[in-house]
Amino acid sequence: MKTLADINFANKKAVIRVDFNVPLDENFKVTDTTRIEAAKPTIDKILKDGGSVILMSHLGRPKGVEEKYSLKHIVDKTSEILGVKVKFVNDSIGAEVEQAAKDLKPGEVLLLENLRFYKEEEAGDEGFAKKLAGLGDVYVNDAFGTAHRAHASTTIIANYFPENKVFGELLAKEIESLDKVLRNSEKPVTAVLGGSKVSSKITVIENILDKVDHLIIGGGMTFTFIKAQGGKIGDSICEDDKQQLALDILAKAKEKNVQIHLPVDVIAADGFKNDAQTQVVDVTAIPDGWQGLDAGPKSLENFKKVILESKTILWNGPLGVFEMENFAKGTIELGNFIAEATKNGAFSLVGGGDSVAAVKQFGLEPKMSYVSTGGGAMLEMLEGRTLPGIAAIQG
Repeated sequence: MKTLADINFANKKAVIRVDFNVPLDENFKVTDTTRIEAAKPTIDKILKDGGSVILMSHLGRPKGVEEKYSLKHIVDKTSEILGVKVKFVNDSIGAEVEQAAKDLKPGEVLLLENLRFYKEEEAGDEGFAKKLAGLGDVYVNDAFGTAHRAHASTTIIANYFPENKVFGELLAKEIESLDKVLRNSEKPVTAVLGGSKVSSKITVIENILDKVDHLIIGGGMTFTFIKAQGGKIGDSICEDDKQQLALDILAKAKEKNVQIHLPVDVIAADGFKNDAQTQVVDVTAIPDGWQGLDAGPKSLENFKKVILESKTILWNGPLGVFEMENFAKGTIELGNFIAEATKNGAFSLVGGGDSVAAVKQFGLEPKMSYVSTGGGAMLEMLEGRTLPGIAAIQG
């Protein structure tokens, strides 16, 4: 794996694909700086070597040029985080951009305008990629969040740097962390998969059954498994057309000697709202008019035992509707169990939008070994797919 350490950037211009798709409030102020901070080590290394940096990113899903999606809104915050005054050019290609890149001196940083203002970016256009490539001497991909897209700036551009293309520190860390779970894991390995749908996790489950010893299934997809086995789930969420699939997964797990752990009890509510009436019920006997919205106390005890005996833990998806305070306990407790196991020497990887949101919200992020920055990209790697943005650097 070719990384930053393989290149001395002295007097070189590095074109870096970063993922600065950050949330902005109504005054265009950045409300979560995680992604900018995550790119800092890569940028620091290049500047320290005596190189200069050209940053390119997308922001949101603009339809053509839209002021609200301009990256100019993040210039001040990015300058503050990097400790360097970031220059900005309000285009991604063209004469003005070329001149700004040419004038860049060692130690300086230039941010290009939102790449998605050009439809050529998402189309993976060769000509657009070539113009971006012409701005620098080395290509660095540090955007894991977009590595599963074959866009001009994430994949096609790499063709113009046959020798000088490397992974940034963040992307290298993401790959190493996933490898640690999928290929070089210390046993026992436990995967915790939550969330509402079996359908969105099916390929992940199929791919990881060969790599894990325990699979904890939680969240809304629990009920498809319970109903498939003849349990009564009341008004709980369920993918009726995936019941056979759930039974196939259980059979396959048995065949591969993987222990599947489903909740045995749930916090059931008489409505999908925070102040609904609640009761703890057996997961196979939820009354009509009631729905399971969080894992129950016995389930959490069972999960705790499995987690604390694990040496490698992957967590993707919450155990309940954690956005509502009264149904967040299962997800918080699970996070605490994983934090405890990590403290005791286990390697824990958290990924996927909801899990990452949960660990941040409940202050658990520093207690995990690694928290992934890319939801879709991580899921595709867990499914066993080769990501175009990664293959482009390796090729």
